[in-house]
Parts: sequence; structure tokens; C-alpha cells
Amino acid sequence: MLEPDGFFRELEIEFLLHELKDPISIIETGMRSLLEKPEKYGDLSARQAKTLRRTLRNTRKVRDMVNGLLEIGRSEAGRFVCRRFSPAPTVFAVVLDALEIMGKYIPEPGKMDENAQTISAMQAACATQQIFVTLDSGIEQVEMLQDEVKFRQIVGNLLKNALFHRKDRIDLQLTTCDGAFCVEIADDGPGIEPEHQQMIFQRYAQVAETASSRKGHGLGLAGALILARSLGGDIVVSSVKGRGATFSLNLPCTLEREIL
Repeated sequence: MLEPDGFFRELEIEFLLHELKDPISIIETGMRSLLEKPEKYGDLSARQAKTLRRTLRNTRKVRDMVNGLLEIGRSEAGRFVCRRFSPAPTVFAVVLDALEIMGKYIPEPGKMDENAQTISAMQAACATQQIFVTLDSGIEQVEMLQDEVKFRQIVGNLLKNALFHRKDRIDLQLTTCDGAFCVEIADDGPGIEPEHQQMIFQRYAQVAETASSRKGHGLGLAGALILARSLGGDIVVSSVKGRGATFSLNLPCTLEREIL
């Protein structure tokens, strides 16, 4: 029995996305080599180094987009790779990575490792970019048995959405409740009308009044919701027009389903 045409189109798209990973990796490796090995490739001028760093950030952004789409496909196919990890430092790592990719925070050489040593140091690094993080007592000791790659994708998409829409600041809160890890991300942007709050989670959907200014394709929030629900959690938005938006992610600390 032949599969429907839609199945083959989806398979073809997933195959093409998978094949993009190798050339993206080669481009990224080449740029990193030019930046990190002057003794082999020669010194760069300040302008050349700046251009390469900007290009490298955007290459990483493309890589993350490809990986994100592939993870959505894996979620819809019911495939997960679980491991134990600490969600609090993982969230901070995602925040700093998102800032770097978007060109809003570029750690000096060696600074990323230094900032990653303690939660307080990472809080301070985030605060310099007007991202203020509060944590429940004891949150540093919390462990999750979940698909960490998908967890990072969800938090990253929510954070990049907040970074795009904020005016001045983002407030991020990490808590636990009833066996779930909760991430709340609030921006002080334009907010979302009640009638649009479900539409923003639909694939390729964008609010009409902001669609002309957006550079994305309406996939980030839709993908984040698919991933969250595949991991047994959910995302809820609350917003008042003109007073920002808050996205709340709740994920069980342990994924209670068959892992493939």
C-alpha cells in the first residue's frame, strides 16, 4: 500500500534538513579555525574578525533552526533521548547562548567558562543584558530525567521570542511544583490581544500588526509547544495588550513514556 503524497513530502523535507547539517558544520568549523588559529591561518584585522564573528553567530543560528525542525519531527514521531541533567544551569547556558547568537552578548575569550562556574555568576552575566533571573531555594539541586536537547530547544525559542519583543527587560523565574520544573519568561513588550493568544502557537501564523516587521516564519512558538507537549508538559501564555507577555513552561522532571 502506497503512503499518501503528504508523507513523502514530509520525508523529503526531513531528509533535506538532515543533509544541511554537514555543510553548515563545515562552514562553522572553517570560520572558527580562522578566528582561533592565527598561527596557522594568519592574523585578522579587527574588521575581519568582527565580520567573521557575526557570520559565525548567524551560521550557528541556521544550525539551531535546522536542529530545531528535526527535533520537532522526532517529537511527532515519538522519539526521545533522555538523560539526567540539572535544568537550572542548563537554562542559564541557553540564555547566554541565545544572547550570543543574536549578537546581544558576546563573551570575551575564556569568559564563558568563567561565567558558567556558578549560578550567581551566570545571574550577573544575564543582568548585564537586562535579563533578571530569580530561582526557588534549592533549585540548583533539582535534576531532570528528560530529553535535554528538546528542553534546550523549548527554552531557547521562548527566550528568543522574548528578546525580540522586549522593550527594556526580561524577567525569568525558575521554580518547581508537584514534580514539575517551571520556567516563566516575561517581557515588557507590546503584549498580545486575547484573541491572538492561541493563534501564535499555530505553525506559520503571525499576528497581523507585527508580521510585517518580523523576520521569522511563525515556527518558533509552534515548535516549542509541540516539543513541550511531547515531553508531557505544556506552555501557557498570559498577556495584557501594551503590558508585555508571560510564557510559562511546565515540564515533569521525569518523562513518563516509552523512550525510543
